Amino acid sequence: MQSPGGRSRFLLVPVLSIMAAAAVTACSSSSSPSPTASASTSAAAPASASPPASAGGSSSAATAQIKANWEAFFSPKTPAAKRISLLQNGQMFAPVISAQSGSGLASSASATVSSVMVTSPTQAKVIYSVLLGGTPALKNQPGVAVLQNGTWKVGDQSFCALLTLENNGKAPSVCSSVAG
Repeated sequence: MQSPGGRSRFLLVPVLSIMAAAAVTACSSSSSPSPTASASTSAAAPASASPPASAGGSSSAATAQIKANWEAFFSPKTPAAKRISLLQNGQMFAPVISAQSGSGLASSASATVSSVMVTSPTQAKVIYSVLLGGTPALKNQPGVAVLQNGTWKVGDQSFCALLTLENNGKAPSVCSSVAG
């Protein structure tokens, strides 16, 4: 891992702890675990060539839903029950989420989405920034959103990337379970 000056790494750990704590309270019920956040992850997604209108049938509707759901997932103001519905395979992350939900830092963390590119009917690339008290702490992070059960969700792949950064490069075992 690069450590130019060490300062960004010093800020990264608390930021990731905050984001993980905010996000970790976001477990979701899901269908079976998936190998990766890919088009195959949405077993419950419609078989049609495009997602249903309620899930963002047009690219602009999908983009709006992805942005709103991504930011809600990382918002400390979003109730846990709502966050649960916004994370792919989130139920599998319940122990991690519970362990970190008591973090005081979680109340000042959030995320903003700067761009969304829908790459298939069930997957999109997201560029987002992690904020601490409204100030960008991690800028322009790549992420993946997936359409699961008719809802655009934060991909478990993206959540695992944050958890891995938080844990000094070591992914929690749950990430192996969802990554196959």
